[in-house]
Amino acid sequence: MEVWVNKPKCTGCQHCKDVCPVGVFELMNRNDKDKINGGDPAPENEKWEGKSDPAVVEKWKDVDDGHRHFADDNDGTSGGMSVAVNGEACILCQACLIECEGECITIKDDTGTEYKSIYA
Repeated sequence: MEVWVNKPKCTGCQHCKDVCPVGVFELMNRNDKDKINGGDPAPENEKWEGKSDPAVVEKWKDVDDGHRHFADDNDGTSGGMSVAVNGEACILCQACLIECEGECITIKDDTGTEYKSIYA
């Protein structure tokens, strides 16, 4: 299994980490570009270059749901940037795909089939 996060779309909500039963995700400081981009196999166009996707920012910038959207660091509840540091442990339960606010997670199974986030 391969799992990655489209970094510019990540809001830092931490839902992926909270719902994953096998510890695939870790939230990292948004200012640590090298660590973020080296943490999972995201394609080049989904790596972190220091700028969030404008459409995702517009959707979540004023939402007051207790999460620190787009905060640089993680305080244990939200903020920072999600990285799939343990993608090989994924059991394809798809909980992260349902809970991801930024619709930024991709899971590729062993047959090459890709599953993408669909936040409702």
